[in-house]
Amino acid sequence: MFPGINPKQMEKAMRQMGIQSEKIDAEEVIIKTATKKIVISNPDVTKVKMAGQETFQIAGEISEEEAEEKTSFTQDDVEMVMEQTGSDEKTVMDKLKENNGDIAKTILELKED
Repeated sequence: MFPGINPKQMEKAMRQMGIQSEKIDAEEVIIKTATKKIVISNPDVTKVKMAGQETFQIAGEISEEEAEEKTSFTQDDVEMVMEQTGSDEKTVMDKLKENNGDIAKTILELKED
């Protein structure tokens, strides 16, 4: 943590200040955001408890990926809307995504078109 300082002395000083640390044996850490996924491989993870708060310190090999698109509807929902409206699958899926999976709103809007 700090160069030139004995780790045992550092741990003792931290305990005296009310700071507890614990090594976490992790294989991988994944942080998901709205637009991407941050993957930390071979991580060195430490959990630190201080002043009633828990924090994590993470170091490792970092890579980023685009976030997967989430859908709030199923294939059964798509088929039901297709049956109700006579619309094709792509149109129904696009409209369901636009309406955040709201089936009733999607059916009403597609029937209006």
